[in-house]
Amino acid sequence: MARLGLAISGGLSPTEIVECVQLAEDLGYESAWVAEGHGGDQFAILAACAVATTRILLGTSISSVFVRSAPTIAMAAATVDHLSNQRFILGLGSSHRVQVGPEHGLPYSKPIQRVRDSVQIIRTLLRDGVVSYKGETITIARFDLWFTPIRPEMPIYLSALFPKMLEVCGEIAQGVLLTRSTLDTGRKAAESIAIGAHRAGRRSEEIDLASLLPCSVATHRQDAFDALRPGVALYAGFFPRYNRLMAESGFPEAAQAIRAAWERGDHEAATHAVPDALIDATGVVGTPAECRARLEAYRRSGIALPIISPFSRGPHGKQRALEAIRACAP
Repeated sequence: MARLGLAISGGLSPTEIVECVQLAEDLGYESAWVAEGHGGDQFAILAACAVATTRILLGTSISSVFVRSAPTIAMAAATVDHLSNQRFILGLGSSHRVQVGPEHGLPYSKPIQRVRDSVQIIRTLLRDGVVSYKGETITIARFDLWFTPIRPEMPIYLSALFPKMLEVCGEIAQGVLLTRSTLDTGRKAAESIAIGAHRAGRRSEEIDLASLLPCSVATHRQDAFDALRPGVALYAGFFPRYNRLMAESGFPEAAQAIRAAWERGDHEAATHAVPDALIDATGVVGTPAECRARLEAYRRSGIALPIISPFSRGPHGKQRALEAIRACAP
């Protein structure tokens, strides 16, 4: 069966997310991933998914290394891993300066090193039950676990968009979480991952290459595009890193126009500035048949694990998510 994941990034209630994950398991999805952002506590939701399922892998996509301490992340990960009987994957990332500071009131600096330090602390604590650490961005005098994790190691996937972080993934991660990939992204990412893997004496083939892919399924192709357009405008307008990603994906003029409209507060104009071609190039959009064909194209392009992220905000979010899960099922 072809590998396929499901990601939920907000819009649904915790109970609705569990229902979606149960359906995904029934239909043969390999994994289910829960973001956080503004969508609810990801570890609590995944714990509920863990006790409601038996086979599907469960992961965070991603957990920010800035808004939780490294020991807190380790404890939460070990908890879900226990409840799921070793089905948990810890997805970590640096999040974004525009979120961590303004939205959480926390300092944001040296994001790549913060990821490195966090991974080292988390792995040591899960393996040894205690950690003392003095790093470039985090210092911990001593922290010990008062319970024994069900396994001393768990897979850690890291989010990455650009070469520097992709090389770090090659050095220290079991998997890479890309997002909004084009059909060229997998090949380019693999080159950077291989550089990091070689530096660390690892085989790059052992590092799983996954990508979250915005997904919208509709009977009429244009309806599917229109449903995703506001989300693309948000990501390209609000997040500098995603704006750069879209520009480097072949849409520099659109990225510039979206950002300019967003910065002057005209979100409607930003939405109108999103071309169909950008939506088509960076996601899974269209009729059910078109979406399944697109997923296969991603697999052929080098994305070993495509992860659909259905648009699920608004009054009919649950219905749209369930329809996408059924339509794209492996």
